[in-house]
Amino acid sequence: MTEPLWHKSYPPGVSWEFTFEPRPVFALLDEAAQRWPKNVYLDFMDKRLSYEQVHDLVDRAAKGLQALGVGPGTHVGLFLPNTPHYPILFFAILKAGGTVVNYSPLDAAREIEHKIEDSHTDIMVTLDLKVLYPTVAGLLGKTRLKKVIVGSVADFLPFPKNLLFPLARKADLAEVPKDDRHLRYAKLIGNDGRYDKVQHGDANETLAAVQYTGGTTGLPKGAMLTHANLVAAAEQLKSFTATEPRVLEEGVESTLTVLPLFHIYALTVILLYGTATGTKLILHPRFELDAVIKDLAGKRPTVFPGVPTMYTAIVAHPDAGNLDLTSLKLCNSGGAPLPVEVANRFESLTGCQLLEGWGMTETCAPGTGSPMSRPRRAGSCGLPMPGITMEFVDVDDPLRVLPYGERGEICVTGPNVTRGYWNKPDETAEAFAGGRFHTGDIGYMDEDGYVFIVDRKKDMILSGGYNVYPRNIEDAIYEHPAVEEVTVIGVADEYRGQAAKAFIKLRDGAGQFSLEELREFLTDKLGRHELPGAVEFRAELPKTPVGKLSKKELIEEEVKKAAAE
Repeated sequence: MTEPLWHKSYPPGVSWEFTFEPRPVFALLDEAAQRWPKNVYLDFMDKRLSYEQVHDLVDRAAKGLQALGVGPGTHVGLFLPNTPHYPILFFAILKAGGTVVNYSPLDAAREIEHKIEDSHTDIMVTLDLKVLYPTVAGLLGKTRLKKVIVGSVADFLPFPKNLLFPLARKADLAEVPKDDRHLRYAKLIGNDGRYDKVQHGDANETLAAVQYTGGTTGLPKGAMLTHANLVAAAEQLKSFTATEPRVLEEGVESTLTVLPLFHIYALTVILLYGTATGTKLILHPRFELDAVIKDLAGKRPTVFPGVPTMYTAIVAHPDAGNLDLTSLKLCNSGGAPLPVEVANRFESLTGCQLLEGWGMTETCAPGTGSPMSRPRRAGSCGLPMPGITMEFVDVDDPLRVLPYGERGEICVTGPNVTRGYWNKPDETAEAFAGGRFHTGDIGYMDEDGYVFIVDRKKDMILSGGYNVYPRNIEDAIYEHPAVEEVTVIGVADEYRGQAAKAFIKLRDGAGQFSLEELREFLTDKLGRHELPGAVEFRAELPKTPVGKLSKKELIEEEVKKAAAE
């Protein structure tokens, strides 16, 4: 096999020729519970559960699920925040022989209804919080959903500790009927844990999860992720961090788990990789800046995966500079391009390199990563992971592969890549044109194999015949000292067809500036065709459930505004 261009840039001890043992995903937990039985696995608001304790709860939940009829072909939904219920039910569904369907607690009822019907979800797991349960209850009888398993924060944080959990006071709890369509988590696990072991068949073909894409245009699609896909992804991450000298040690590290586990980034990078390496997961139900700062200083995690908006908020926190945040060994930013200025400020604050990676739902998260033992290459999302082949194709001709160095749509192949989209053969065929997965991201690779993402194919602005990439403009605007967050989209322009419009959130205490002042600031940083044609200041910018800045809502607003005019 020919050595790929990027292999020369790998650290010592890392090889692109990746091999792994395809096996059921829950084997990662089984193996970890044997190696580190007494190690703390989950830290949920100071309630600590060891690997062997969680393993026992998973077996009990698996038996309880089988008693409900869960087995091969049964799809069970998880509509949960980051509480111990999530990892326990995730592994239990797979042990019982079922398939996991992840739902975002921030999804609207209409989107959840679509996913239930599309994915064939028959059972849903949620909590008895008013912000969660009523949404699911409203779909019982209206959809194919037959049963709801209902957990409670009090399952792990008995009174009065549960009152410290956001939205867990009595007034925030929903009334749950006592009927045959509902089952409490406590009753689900009320057994001896002797579940019937299921013959899962070929891990390369057996479906482990239907994981929905963001659905930034049209209805979301469910990526079919097999057991082997997810195990390969965890093993790829292990392989890529197996450098000498070892920065991370198995059975020693702790990860601040703020990213939502229902999202592919956290599911793989935190839950699966963390389980495979004996890591302690410090669970946060959502990103609350003060709570994150407190645990970064107090619980001293060594690993903190996040998204750019989280790091932006941390470096802007007034107390951040007064705290010792030097326990951090690895911080990785994914999900969206990382502004260089944010990375520099975070590294100055913590002494820890803020590395950047790239991946997708369809790749089970791994795509590229930045080596821990190499200096960060500004603007790059790193090197292709072990076992992944990355090619670039012509935007207008998806079958024409371009030489490395030229800009094109990124295509990937590897053992972690989805088998296709659930019940969508036409979309699957289009995505795999030429036998490689087409990501929709535009980028290029430099002479050392480092990948640079230019933008999303669908976000590209065609202005006066020029291709304009919002990310270039965003990176330049981030250099303005008054700017905390920025999103750039294309809006209709009578002369140029499209023009760039910047939506800006300012730093505390910073004053607004005019479009002319912004364009003057950007004159030496951007081409004339890239300069924004409009600017709008917002107190907050829309974000996705995982915390990425979201363009969808802004685009919809501008379309409606243009139609009204």
